[in-house]
Amino acid sequence: MISTTSMTFDDRPSARQVCVFLARYGTALLGCGATCIRLEKNIDRIAASWGMKTSITIMPRHLHITVTDPGSDDLFTAIDEVSPAAVSFSLNTRLSRLSWEVADCHLNYDNTVERFDDIIANCGGRLSRGGELLLVAAANASFCRLFGGDAVAMAVVAVATLAGYYLKILMLEHHIDVRVVVMASAFVSAVLAAGDALFGIGSTPGVALATSVLYLVPGVPLLNSFSDILYRHYICAFSRLVDATVTVACLSIGMCGGMLLMNQGMF
Repeated sequence: MISTTSMTFDDRPSARQVCVFLARYGTALLGCGATCIRLEKNIDRIAASWGMKTSITIMPRHLHITVTDPGSDDLFTAIDEVSPAAVSFSLNTRLSRLSWEVADCHLNYDNTVERFDDIIANCGGRLSRGGELLLVAAANASFCRLFGGDAVAMAVVAVATLAGYYLKILMLEHHIDVRVVVMASAFVSAVLAAGDALFGIGSTPGVALATSVLYLVPGVPLLNSFSDILYRHYICAFSRLVDATVTVACLSIGMCGGMLLMNQGMF
């Protein structure tokens, strides 16, 4: 049940409280894959609901925010670091919904912080590892079919994706550099997918090999970078685009290594 109690003047949080909370909120939103324009709108929505004004500078790894209370000329500035995290559409949506609850339901500061902490604490409600592996494998096999792969190619891609994605999970759990993780996962998937051509068990081996690494393509960073360009957040856009480009390069290196090992010509 959401409390809709309106705030009185005495209940209003200070600029310092609002600034510290919005810095935490903003870095959590950026960390889970939100665009800069969504971050700005959500923060401004919350601040306006509490009678505050904000000035935000968004950097690739840091968020600089200043909150001003027009009624008392109270001003506070905070800088918080964006912690690297996996893209989470669920967390993104729940944090965005919180900003609307503050605006529409007039949540006070204490209730908002409580709900925010609850969202962060319970954001790990993901699928089991087995369920996640199966869905990723099914999605990549579907891409194979979309590009004209036959049933054998789809099965090969599913197996290659299962192996590569499982390796990715294990390596990330051991905090191995993500670029090394992408290269290793692409290498394993490419080696397994090359079995379609090596043993002549399908009619579309090229499709199987080409689609076996699609699960590693950084789609969200690429889309977010173009969104940031449209809204003139050029520094964040360039950073995300470079990160995505490096990931694609690592993917290509791993895939080419697998093809060379299996003697599958690239031309």
